[in-house]
Amino acid sequence: MDLLRQAASAGSLLYCAALGAATTAPSVPAVDTHFGVAVPDPFRNLEDLKDPAVKQWLLAQGEAATQTLSRIEGRDALLQRIDALADAGGDVVREVTRRAGGRLFYLKRRAGEGQFKLVMRQGLGGAERVLVDPEQLAARSGGVPHAVNYFAPSWNGKLLAYGVSAGGSEQAELHLIDVASGRELRAPVPRVVEPHLAWSPGDRWLGFNQLRALPAGAPESEFYLDSAVLLIDARQPRRAPRAVFGPLVNPELRLDRLDVGGILFAPGSSWAVLRATDTTVPEGKVFVAPLAELDAPRPPRWRLLSTAADKVTDVQLRGRELLLRSYKAAPRGEVLALPLPAASLADARVVVPQPERGVLESFVPGRRAIYVELQQGFSVRVQRHDPARPAAAGVDVAPGLQGSTYAIVDPGAGADELWLDTSSWTAPARILSSAGGHLRDTGLRRNPPAAGVPELEALEVEVPSHDGVKVPLAVVHRKGLALDGRNPTLLDGYGAYGFTTQAWYDPRRYAWFERGGVLAFVNPRGSGAYGDDWHRAGFKATKPNTWKDGIAAARWLIEQGYATPATLGVEGGSAGGVFVGRAVTAAPELFAAAIFNVPVMDAVRFETTANGATNTSEFGSVAVEPEFKALLEMSTYHQIKDGTAYPAVLLVHGLNDPRVDVWHSAKAAARLQQASSSGKPILLRLDAQAGHGIGSTAQQRHAMQADEWAFLLWQFGRAGLKP
Repeated sequence: MDLLRQAASAGSLLYCAALGAATTAPSVPAVDTHFGVAVPDPFRNLEDLKDPAVKQWLLAQGEAATQTLSRIEGRDALLQRIDALADAGGDVVREVTRRAGGRLFYLKRRAGEGQFKLVMRQGLGGAERVLVDPEQLAARSGGVPHAVNYFAPSWNGKLLAYGVSAGGSEQAELHLIDVASGRELRAPVPRVVEPHLAWSPGDRWLGFNQLRALPAGAPESEFYLDSAVLLIDARQPRRAPRAVFGPLVNPELRLDRLDVGGILFAPGSSWAVLRATDTTVPEGKVFVAPLAELDAPRPPRWRLLSTAADKVTDVQLRGRELLLRSYKAAPRGEVLALPLPAASLADARVVVPQPERGVLESFVPGRRAIYVELQQGFSVRVQRHDPARPAAAGVDVAPGLQGSTYAIVDPGAGADELWLDTSSWTAPARILSSAGGHLRDTGLRRNPPAAGVPELEALEVEVPSHDGVKVPLAVVHRKGLALDGRNPTLLDGYGAYGFTTQAWYDPRRYAWFERGGVLAFVNPRGSGAYGDDWHRAGFKATKPNTWKDGIAAARWLIEQGYATPATLGVEGGSAGGVFVGRAVTAAPELFAAAIFNVPVMDAVRFETTANGATNTSEFGSVAVEPEFKALLEMSTYHQIKDGTAYPAVLLVHGLNDPRVDVWHSAKAAARLQQASSSGKPILLRLDAQAGHGIGSTAQQRHAMQADEWAFLLWQFGRAGLKP
C-alpha cells in the first residue's frame, strides 16, 4: 500500500521521475527444498513491496511500459475507436434482479460513463432511479475508483443491501439502506468480501459472511480463515450483527478453518440452509436448520446433509424441498430433490437427470418448473423441466432463438415467471420476457448493432490435442477473411476451476476485426466444457493438458492459415496465467507475442498468499509430494530457461489485486528479461488504481485493451514505434 500511495498522485498508470533508473531487477536469491528437490527463486525479494529497491524497480518498470506503449503507432487511434464503439453500443445492463410488485434492480453503465450505477425502477414502464453512484463516491475520495461489488434487495423490494470497494481492491463494506428514502439504516459493516447475501422470508433477517479482523502479525494466508455468517435484524438494524455459523462459532461442527459459509432462504420456506466451501471449488458442506431457530439467542443447531464427497455444487430452496446439483453419480450434472426434514442425502430423488449431451451447468427453481441451463459447446440453452415428470426430456424455452439463453427467475413472480438473458458471438445481448407465452424484448438493454463495421462470422470446431483428444475451439473474424497466414490472431484460454468460456458479444472487438484481426477461444482441459471429467483432466497432476491443449489450438490456427508464428499471439489471465505462461515456455517458437493478465506465475509460492491459500484444492499444495511436483511443472516462473528466444510479453497487473499478488507478474517479468535471448520486449504494465480487473472503470478497461492490441500489432509488424 505504501507503493500505491507513492504512485497514485501520478495518475492511473505508474510514473516516476527517475526515467534513467536501472531496469535490471534487484535479486536476493532464495532456495527452497521440497521432498529433496531444490527450487531456486532468484527474485524472492520482489515479493516485498515495502523494500525501497523493489519499489524503485517496479516504478521504473511501470514507467518504461507506459512510455513504450504510448509510442506505438496507432495506439491512440485504437483507444479512440474502442471508446467510440463502446459508446455506440449503448448502455450496459447486468445482474437484473426482480422483486415483488414489479420492482427491478440492476447495475447500469450508461454510454460514456466510467462505472456501473445501482439503479431500480417500478416495472418496465417506470422511471429509473439511481440508488448507488460509485462515480460520486470516487469524486468524494479524490478520484479513487469505486465499484458496487454485489447487492441484494429484500423480497418486498423495500430494503437494499450492497457492497462497495475502492481502487479495484474488492475489499467491500456492506451497506443497508431504505430504498424509498435512500437513508442508511446502520453503519457500514467492514470485511464483507463474499457476495453471500440472503434475506429471510418476511425480510426479517439479512445474512452475510464476514472475514475476521486478522490478529497482528498473522500471515496473509490466514486472510480467509475463520470467517463467520452473521445476521442483521432488519427490525433493529443498528444492533450489532449476530453470528450464527463459523469455525469459531460452532466448535461442535468441527468445521475446517477455510469453511466460508453462505446462508440461503426462500419465500414460503420454513428452513435455513447453510453452504460452506473454500471459496475456490464449489463442492463443500451443506447444513440445514429450522428457520424458527434464528430467533433464539444461541446459534441454530445446524444438521449436516452433505460433504464435499457428495459433489454438490449448487443448492436452492423451494418450499419444503431442497434442490441440489450434484455430479457424484452424473459427471455432467443432475438435479436432486430432498424433502425437508430428511435424514440424509440418500433420501433425495432425481428430478432432472444427467443430459444425454452437454453439461447441466446450473438451474433455477420456478413456481411450476425447474429451469436448467444446459451447456453445449460454447452456447448455453435454458430448458424447462417438470419436476413431477423427471424422466421427461427438458424443453428448450426459446427454440427459435440463436445463441445462448440464461434464466432470470424471481421466486415471487406470477404467470410471467421466466425472463431470458441472451448472448452470442456476433449480436448484442437482450433481456426477454416470456409474458403470455411469447418472447418479447423488455427494453432493459438498448444495444444497437454497431454501424459501419464488418460482418462477422464465428466457427466452432474441435481440434486434436497432443494425445488425440478433441478440444473445443471457437474462431471469430470478419466475413470473407483470407486464410493466408497474415492475419493478426490472438488465442485466448483459461482452463481452471471447471470454468468454461461461452459465446459473448463485445462491440469493442470491432476495433480488432477492422484491422483484419482474428480472435480464437479455446476451452482446454481444466475447463468444464464436457463436465467434471474434463475439469479433472486439467487438474493438479493432469494440469499439463491445459497448456498442451492450447498449443494444439495454436498449431491448428497456423495449419489452417489463420496465422503464422509471426502473426500469432496468446493470452490468459488470473488462473489462465498457467495456460498462457506454460504455452509460451513450452512452445515459444509458436508465438510472436503474449499477454499475461493478472497471471498466476509462481505456482509454488502461490499458497503463501491470502487467496492462494484457498486455491490448494484446485492446484495442490507443496506439502503433498505429488502435488508439489505438479505445482513445479505448472509454475511458469520456474520453467523459464536461460538463453531461450521467448516471444514479446506484456504483463498487466493492478497493484490492489487481492486475488493474484502483483509480485507474480514482477518476478516473471524479471526472470524473462534475464533469460530471453530474442531481444523482444518484456513489459510490465502496472495500474495503481486497479486490482484483478473487477471494479475497473470503462476508461481503465479501454486503455488496457488499446495497449494490449497495440502491443500485439507492433510485434506482428503492423505498427512501428514513434520516436
